[in-house]
Amino acid sequence: MSSNPSAPESLDSKENVTVTACLMIIGNEILSGRTKDANLGFLGEQLNEIGVRLMEVRVVPDIEAVIVETLNEVRQKFDYVFTTGGIGPTHDDITSACVAKAFGVAWSLHPEAHALLKAHYAEGELNEARLRMAHTPEGASLIENPISKAPGFQMDNVFVMAGIPRVMQAMFESLKPRLTGGAPVRSATLAVSLPEGKIAKGLGEAQDRFPDVEMGSYPYRNGDRFGVRLVLRSVDDTRLEGAVEDVAATVRALGDEPVRES
Repeated sequence: MSSNPSAPESLDSKENVTVTACLMIIGNEILSGRTKDANLGFLGEQLNEIGVRLMEVRVVPDIEAVIVETLNEVRQKFDYVFTTGGIGPTHDDITSACVAKAFGVAWSLHPEAHALLKAHYAEGELNEARLRMAHTPEGASLIENPISKAPGFQMDNVFVMAGIPRVMQAMFESLKPRLTGGAPVRSATLAVSLPEGKIAKGLGEAQDRFPDVEMGSYPYRNGDRFGVRLVLRSVDDTRLEGAVEDVAATVRALGDEPVRES
């Protein structure tokens, strides 16, 4: 794992490196089911476009010890860590203070964040609760928030963002130039009118022939028609296309004509 998130140490060639990331979704409301997370899909797609592989997602409660322990684990394991949630003005918004504790630094008023909020709120509206949003771990660099002004922040390879999807997406656009990716993952999808049980053996054999290409099967229903979508993923276009042809031939041998959807 790199200690410099803008330039991972192993990134001497984009074609030959895998840059990894983890997402921490923080909040009791997510775990209770009351709030449906909408950030995972967005972040996964955006990271893939720049060659960063989202390898793991952790959903954790608003409990200091859990947040600190999880963050310290994943920031050592992955090139990048992104967190969403818990940086608002209420008592249960503890993510920022927990990040400070994980890094062993003070949690204090960030002068630049303070200035942003003072300019945003009318005289007398920047109360003690809202001022919490101007506190960051000591040494943090801010992530711009063009929507509601309260910034996110970066500590080493950790990027802390809001949980509100619209705000989180704006923050990510602000921080994206700081990220260095490897080779983007390409994908191909074949729609097959066969049950999984019938194609499982052949798909497993194809996977053995192309161990560097991820292969997955996903049943679907379209009206009265049932089938399986076979999704293949690789950073190597040539290997991907070779695997697609191999799997397509396997399907044809079973009496079906696969339909390439992507």
